[in-house]
Amino acid sequence: MKDGHSPLPTRRLGGLEVPAQGLGCLSMTSFYGQADPAEAVATVRSAVDRGVTLLDTADVQGLGDGERLLGKAVAGLRERVLISTKVGLERDRDGEFLGVRGDRAYIRDRCHGSLRRLGVDHLDLYIKHWAAPGERIEEAMGALAELVAEGKVRHLCLSEVSAGTIRRAHAVHPVTAVQSEWSLWSRGIEAEVVTACRELGIGIIASCPLGRGFLTGRIASTADLGPPGDFRRTLPRFAQPHLARNLTAVEALRPLAAGRGLTVAQLALAWLHHQGDDVVPIPGTSRRNHLEENLGAVRVELTADERAALEAVVPATAVHGERYPPFLMRLVDN
Repeated sequence: MKDGHSPLPTRRLGGLEVPAQGLGCLSMTSFYGQADPAEAVATVRSAVDRGVTLLDTADVQGLGDGERLLGKAVAGLRERVLISTKVGLERDRDGEFLGVRGDRAYIRDRCHGSLRRLGVDHLDLYIKHWAAPGERIEEAMGALAELVAEGKVRHLCLSEVSAGTIRRAHAVHPVTAVQSEWSLWSRGIEAEVVTACRELGIGIIASCPLGRGFLTGRIASTADLGPPGDFRRTLPRFAQPHLARNLTAVEALRPLAAGRGLTVAQLALAWLHHQGDDVVPIPGTSRRNHLEENLGAVRVELTADERAALEAVVPATAVHGERYPPFLMRLVDN
């Protein structure tokens, strides 16, 4: 490594070898408040130097600004990185959410736009973002398979879909990975999705592994969130009375983390790293100091007793409030 650090361990997503931890780029644009673009670019480049070469964004982030920023950050580094972006969530020019799409024309158009904004000739991972109720995932996968055949996409993935949809999609074209929210704070995929992925040889990209910042231990009230436009202000888990109840669970992690000389974030990430060698968390940050903190979790070893203690203080039933408001909850896990 350029900075003298030892190489990161690797894991496999389907047939693709990737670093054990990736970098989520959502916080680099507008969803949690405006980040410093120069620091965000520096964070991406520092991540690559540290071996974090799986970089995840989406066309919906900042209405394309997330892809433009990532493209700027990886200019001159293309051969060293794996670029992952998404398609399927539609917003208008003012940022208003319009719904989920998976039709062929839309997917092809958005793919070409992503390639242009990123400044690359192919996408390493292209992820179908969610699925609308009743959506024919077969049409989306057929369109995505065409892009693979044309050399514009290398690996196809899905995001926040049900086990049934995963099976139907995989029958059309091999799915390399499923990206879904997974953390001590979000355990829903453990019921069926993880099992389906492992039966089919599909890897798992764990998004929001720190609960959109909640499992860092740095959020004590809504005042600790970003400005009024911060997306988390619309999420039930960050609103009262749920927030106060959820803080109790996070506070219970502090002595466990301190006992191991770790931050709460590192302990939460270490737990996720122990969920299987087919699981790759992608904690998001736009700051180099948080990147370094997150990387401190990659090689942490937890005993079975320590993992059980974590799950005892933050059981799946301890989390209060849905992940999204009702109109969005209808669009996930279909």
